[in-house]
Amino acid sequence: MKASEICSILDAKVFNEIDEDLEIDSGCGCDLMSDVLAFNHNNNVLLTGAVNPQMIRTCEVVDTHVVVLVRDKQPSEEIISLATDADILLLGTHYSMFEACGHLYEAGLRGEEIQNDF
Repeated sequence: MKASEICSILDAKVFNEIDEDLEIDSGCGCDLMSDVLAFNHNNNVLLTGAVNPQMIRTCEVVDTHVVVLVRDKQPSEEIISLATDADILLLGTHYSMFEACGHLYEAGLRGEEIQNDF
């Protein structure tokens, strides 16, 4: 799925001008950046309510290039600048995380399979 499709499905606002034709393979909805580090991988969209510099830095580490801020969260200019410098497309939607994930799932986007070695 292309980032532009995610934007359309979620009726999202675009906060910066990064390539909207990025190909997205899977999605993750999470506010805890430690969980993002554990389970999130590249070519992934992150849906989150966390609006802080650590969120952008975490996305850089796991090579995530699309972030959707849920619940009408508004990023500061600092966050927008950090995202732009990191080539991260920053979007915002009025949907809750649950609703946004549901809409993307309904449109065919899936999460990554998690391997448990228990």
